[in-house]
Amino acid sequence: MAMDSDEILLDTEERMEKATEVFRNSLQGLRTGRASPGLVDSVRVNYYGSPTPLKQVANISCPEPQQIVIRPFDQGILNDIIKAIQASDAGLAPNSDGRLIRINVPPLSTERRREMTTRIGKFAEEARVAIRNVRRDANKTAETSEKEKLMSEDDLKGLKDQVQELTKKYEGKVNDYARDKEKDIMEG
Repeated sequence: MAMDSDEILLDTEERMEKATEVFRNSLQGLRTGRASPGLVDSVRVNYYGSPTPLKQVANISCPEPQQIVIRPFDQGILNDIIKAIQASDAGLAPNSDGRLIRINVPPLSTERRREMTTRIGKFAEEARVAIRNVRRDANKTAETSEKEKLMSEDDLKGLKDQVQELTKKYEGKVNDYARDKEKDIMEG
């Protein structure tokens, strides 16, 4: 489909932003050595037959650096929350007193920290590939637009340069987020 330069740039930036956001969200679920609601808030709980993010059915807090407390809005789903946390890949052991759930977040072992940084690297590479795929799509669309005389050859070259700038910008964001999370994990 042919588009003009502005449409292509806007679409490209939106899609690169989305890929970066998906990456950021995947990092929030990764454990550092400290308790954080982000470790469990996206765990999906079976709530009246529908998988619902934990943060929508419970209050999640971290009263201490090594502890998460989950207070369900509806006591009836306490066991469903426990099952969902146990089934998640967070590697956390929930304890309940019948009213609320406490999770002690043990410090990460050196081996676990290495595993986590490897996962971050994998997630980051997936995000960079997604960004490069957006670049490829943008360049294809631009070439189609140039063939259909919606832009000149010079415009096409300028647009490809701008798309490359966006690619560098979003790959840089991904690299920054990855580096910050790795630092958190190694120091946490």
